[in-house]
Amino acid sequence: MKGLYFQRNSTNEEITFVFQERENLPVTEDNYVKLQVKACALSQINTKLLAEMKMEKDFFPVGREIAGIVLDVGNKVSFFQRDDEVVGILPLDSEDPGLCEVVRVHEHYLVHKPEKVTWTEAAGTIRDGVRAYTALHYLSHLSPGKSVLIMDGASALGTIAIQLAHHRGAKVISTACSLEDKQYLERLRPSIARVIDVSNGKAHVAESCLEETGGLGVDIVLDAGVRLYSKDDEPTVKLQLLPHKHDIITLLGVGGHWITTEENLQLDPPDSHCLFLKGAAVAFLNDEVWNLSNVQQGKYLSTYLKRRDGEVINWCF
Repeated sequence: MKGLYFQRNSTNEEITFVFQERENLPVTEDNYVKLQVKACALSQINTKLLAEMKMEKDFFPVGREIAGIVLDVGNKVSFFQRDDEVVGILPLDSEDPGLCEVVRVHEHYLVHKPEKVTWTEAAGTIRDGVRAYTALHYLSHLSPGKSVLIMDGASALGTIAIQLAHHRGAKVISTACSLEDKQYLERLRPSIARVIDVSNGKAHVAESCLEETGGLGVDIVLDAGVRLYSKDDEPTVKLQLLPHKHDIITLLGVGGHWITTEENLQLDPPDSHCLFLKGAAVAFLNDEVWNLSNVQQGKYLSTYLKRRDGEVINWCF
């Protein structure tokens, strides 16, 4: 049985992908599940994080978001049985690539797949579904009547976050990075309160949000990255389309929550003072916070997904 792995060369610049024969899987015991893979998503491999976590190997398994059918369960497995349809995310330290026929995974990394969701949809949306739910439920405590700014709403994360916010009864504002994205967002139902087209660099996100909220500012901001410096100092056009960190602080309302994906966010004393005056909070959305991986971290993923199985998974799709 073959699986797909990636290998870095000695200079750490080039990555090559290879198929390797895998040894027979160990006997399924304790809390482990043997799974026949029906679909696997290809997400970006974070080599920087692997290096920081001291998890670099000669060959690293490819594909972590998987959906499939349970073939066998260990004697301590309590959530699943044979022939169950499941979806989940393999931990960073998994020896098995998702791109293979059969994997062995701890039950805490899996949830039941809704019957009407296809294998491809399940594997393709589970990661961004968990990210969106983490951002809006756990990091910002989304509730009905709140106003939410979702940056780059046409992205996978943005689209799921918009649906989740609408499901909770929130007022949604979003940005679009191209004309196609703007048209896509305007077709969504329920409709978005305002779509801000930032593709030409002329739109003022802060002014638009303050106008839409009557000057009060938004309650929650989910960014897709921010500019830390002026446009002239940013290296790429893509970064120039992002809002400046001062714009985010300006449009944030009293008691607001800023959920950022910018791991190198730098806040100067005046920025912190402004956030202090507003009683606002900043939280970091780490893609891997739920499975950095040992079994205990895996329980974090399973705890809220299993508790809200139908609720969360149906939002994801």
